Amino acid sequence: MNPFPRRAFVTAAVGSLLAGCGGGRPPGGAGGGRSAGTAQSTRRSTPPPSRTSPGASSGTAPRPVGRSVPVRLEIPAIGVDTPVMSLGLAPDRTVRVPPVTAHDRAGWYRHSPTPGQRGPSVILGHVTVGVHGDGVFRHLARLRAGDRIVARLENGTETVFTTDTVRTVAKKDFPTDAVYGDTATPQLRLVTCGGPLDDGEYRDNVIVFATLSSPPP
Repeated sequence: MNPFPRRAFVTAAVGSLLAGCGGGRPPGGAGGGRSAGTAQSTRRSTPPPSRTSPGASSGTAPRPVGRSVPVRLEIPAIGVDTPVMSLGLAPDRTVRVPPVTAHDRAGWYRHSPTPGQRGPSVILGHVTVGVHGDGVFRHLARLRAGDRIVARLENGTETVFTTDTVRTVAKKDFPTDAVYGDTATPQLRLVTCGGPLDDGEYRDNVIVFATLSSPPP
């Protein structure tokens, strides 16, 4: 059973990453999360039939792993190799976001499952960090179906995910259930901002949906 049911992490809106960057307020629960991304694409990618996750042909998915917080995130296709910090809720019940610093990091929302547990683990990142330049998720929208994402956990476990879908959506149409709803398998959600700036705020969200593709060694 998922130790972090949907009602436990789909309540709060995301605070601003730069100029109000984030999504709407999801219903239910104790927390939720969204973040900041690139303005390059509004495409949706779908998994190519030739690139299936290990276990797909046999109909068996990798088993969930035990709870251990993520400490590093690697996305080779877009050059991401970042420490991961833990994010909670602000006093106004919005999700805290990583600080805007020169050494930008991604942030895991700690009321979501850890990567490799059953359910959607949610990681947020900035598109830009003010005078410091590009954010850690600046090129998130360049990911393609089949691209590999590695989350390294505090206990030494390496969990490998395969990108399923990359979506750019208007913030007003943020797919709350698709991002935060319970899933039968271990999933990863990477969220940032994207699209054009509108009065100093990013208009859209970029969301990566990925599935655990190999068990830890």
